[in-house]
This record gives sequence, C-alpha cells and structure tokens, in this order.
Amino acid sequence: MLRNIAMTLFFAIAFLIVVVCCLYNYNLKPVDKKDTSKIEVEIPSGSSVRSIGKILKEKDLIKSPNFFYLYCKLYKIHDMKATTYVLSKNMSLKEIIEILQEGNSYNPDEISITFQEGINMRKVALIIAKNTNNKEDDVYNLLKDTSYLDELIKNYWFLTEDIKNPNIYYSLEGYLYPNTYKFKNKDVSVRDIFKVMLDQTDKILKKYKTDMSNNKYSVHEILTLASVIEQEGVNDADRSGIASVFYNRLNNNMQLGSDATTYYASRVEMNERDLRKDEINAVNAYNTRPAAMAGKLPVGPISNVSDVSIKAALYPIKSDYLYFVADKYGKVYFTKTYAEHMAKINQLKSEGAWIEW
Repeated sequence: MLRNIAMTLFFAIAFLIVVVCCLYNYNLKPVDKKDTSKIEVEIPSGSSVRSIGKILKEKDLIKSPNFFYLYCKLYKIHDMKATTYVLSKNMSLKEIIEILQEGNSYNPDEISITFQEGINMRKVALIIAKNTNNKEDDVYNLLKDTSYLDELIKNYWFLTEDIKNPNIYYSLEGYLYPNTYKFKNKDVSVRDIFKVMLDQTDKILKKYKTDMSNNKYSVHEILTLASVIEQEGVNDADRSGIASVFYNRLNNNMQLGSDATTYYASRVEMNERDLRKDEINAVNAYNTRPAAMAGKLPVGPISNVSDVSIKAALYPIKSDYLYFVADKYGKVYFTKTYAEHMAKINQLKSEGAWIEW
C-alpha cells in the first residue's frame, strides 16, 4: 500500500516537474517569432516589477505578467531602467529583460543627416535646411561670422587664417568631413552640426598630422588638392594617379587645368550644363585653366573630401604623367604628352565613350 502511494506521489511530482519545465520554457519563448514589427514601450520612472510586467503584457510582448514577476524575483532582477524602448514580439523574455536592464537613450525626435563625399558647401547648406529647422542662409551667415571663425581657428589645429581669405567662397569648404551624423532633433543649430563634423575631421587628420607637418604644402593646400582629386577621381584606385599628375603639373609650372575647379569658380554643378567660353576662360582664384594659374592651386577646397582623397594628396604615386581623362564609364586614362592626351580623347569620342552633359 505504502509502495503504491510512494509510486503515485513520485509520478505526480515528476509530472508536475515536467509541467513546470514546459511552462517555464514556454514563457521564455517569443510571443511570435515571425513578427519583427517594432513596438514602442514606455516604462515610467518608479515602475515596479509587477507594473512593468503588466505594461509588457498589454503590448503583447510577453506571455504572462505573473511569470515575468516570478522570473525576476527568482533571478533577483530589479535594475530595469525607466525610459522608452522599441521592442518586438520576436524577442525572448531574456532578451527583453536584458534590454530593460541595459536601458537606452531612445529619442523619437532624433534625426540622422548624411553628407555625401564630394559635395560642396551649397549642397551642405541645402541638406541642413532640408533636414533641420535651419535655413540655407543660416549656414552662409555663420560661414561669414569672423568671430566664429576666429574661435574655430583657436580650437582646431588644422584651421588657419587661410579660411578667412576674402577670395574664398565658403570659409569651411573642405573641412567638414562627410559622414552620417545623428542629432537630438530638428532644432539642432548649424554651430552644433559643424562642431560634430569638424570633430570628425580632427579624428581623420590626426592620423596624418606628422606627415602633414613635414610636407612642403600646408594643411589648407593639401585639403585643397584633395578636394580637386575628390571631384576628378571616379574610382578610389585612380586618385593617387591623379594626384601624381597634379603634382607633376605644379612642379612643371603648368596649370592644373581641372574642369572641376572651373565649374566651382562659376558656381555651376558639373552635371548641370556645359560651361560658356567666358566661364572657362574667366580669371578666378579657383579656376585652374587660365595661364595666370600656372603652378598654382585654387585658393581653397572646392568640396568636402574623403579619407581616400586625403591619402592620395599626401602619398601620390611616382609617374611621368601630365594628363588624364576619364570615359563615361569611369575608367581613367593617363598620358605623358598633350598629343597622347588628345589622341585618347578622340578615341573615346569615336567609340561613344566620351562624357557629355
């Protein structure tokens, strides 16, 4: 009799353990593994474990608020942070709890702004106006603020009086590093946007600080050349070759002859239209076509620059090339003489590979 009772009790306990284990595993699993939709959940300050479980159940993120409470008590979980989260039904209970313990700085008003490589200040101003509560004129007015520029020159080692040259169109052209940046909301000021971008420029340029200080060209001149390379080089692999051509032309007291500088001087985008003859021949501190610009760089950068173009300007390959041209597919051809250069252009035209706007 006692043996039968013991056996019954044993199987009852075993059955109960199996049931508990099944329930335990069941409640740990996601509510819906296939549902990846984002659910915003606010955990108010001072929320108890029970109230958090209730909130999660109301959002259909957990299967049982009671199990949530018991699980937290069992594992002594009591450090969940009060803030707003974005969770999903495909998250397990453990994943959700780990996120609640870690907390976050979730901000539904946060904005993300992307400044592409090679864009000029006019496009930077347009992007800022499009993504924030600032106007394009707010950008341009700040760039003309001499007190602001003096403050920047004092705070950033790579900024000098060069940026205040009256012939420069936009003082910080070439110094705002292209990247994707996040800001608190659309009320972010142009100053704050520029600070984040200049801080990133500082990080990039610090890698080359020693080599820049030993270079015969100033940081301003290196970034100026890098910006021209950025515009002329379609592929990263070609940019050190293009840099070599430019250095060779400078050393031979030749004009750089860059179409990109001529377009910039005329304030016309390169894919906008063909330039008029008077624009091509205009004597301007940016236009590197006229004879007056022989052996000279533009007065300043003509676009923001990527790390690749900075490297190319600092470490060009050694060559005898004085000319280059790119076809409409992006392939660059290097030549040593003007005759070879023109022959390549005529060949590209005959093959239908010449770029036409």
